[in-house]
Amino acid sequence: MARRGSTREPAAGAAGSAGAAAQQLADELARQGAPARERAAEVLRELGAVDKAVYSAVASTPTPTLDEPVRRLSNAANNSGLWFTIATGLGLAGGPTGRRSAARGVVAIAITSALVNVAAKSALPRRRPDRAGAGVIAGRNVRMPSSGSFPSGHAASGFAFAAAIGRDQPWLGMGLRFLAAAVAYSRVHTGVHYPGDTVVGALIGEGTGQAVAGVMDRLWPAPARSRT
Repeated sequence: MARRGSTREPAAGAAGSAGAAAQQLADELARQGAPARERAAEVLRELGAVDKAVYSAVASTPTPTLDEPVRRLSNAANNSGLWFTIATGLGLAGGPTGRRSAARGVVAIAITSALVNVAAKSALPRRRPDRAGAGVIAGRNVRMPSSGSFPSGHAASGFAFAAAIGRDQPWLGMGLRFLAAAVAYSRVHTGVHYPGDTVVGALIGEGTGQAVAGVMDRLWPAPARSRT
């Protein structure tokens, strides 16, 4: 029976391939025969099994109090809307430093989105989870994206934005990282990503955000503070 709010669900059995990408790479390494490659293959298989187990545990754990706010948070971050809203507020109320930080955050999101959605998802295709097969509660459901599952664009954009903002404003950057982590979790909670997708997305976003901030520091130096 179709579950309310679940659209574009992948074919049944996708949850059984939660570690499909890791498994394919593991099989290829195992065929090489060398001991080091065999150990690497076994590590990948185990990581794939952990990924599947964590997804299943989240799916099967009743959380009626959390379901609605987590679902709303996940939707708020669609198309980076949450981060653009924060950037707008920072640009309007934060003075020169806020405008500089907001610009860096927006540039970091743009570059990270291209890396994840154009490059990574094409190079490493992975099927979305089967929410119905895993038993994800219907009340959690958000729209199932048609793009590949790996890596998570929501996690990548959030951490890229936080890392770029944090260069000028460390405390705000820390708070934004907590918010980005909550968004990343929301994608697992609502059943549209495996945990590994969000972890890798967060790492890509953090690295890209730091790199963008470093480049923009040289192109757009911080204003000199006046001396008294």
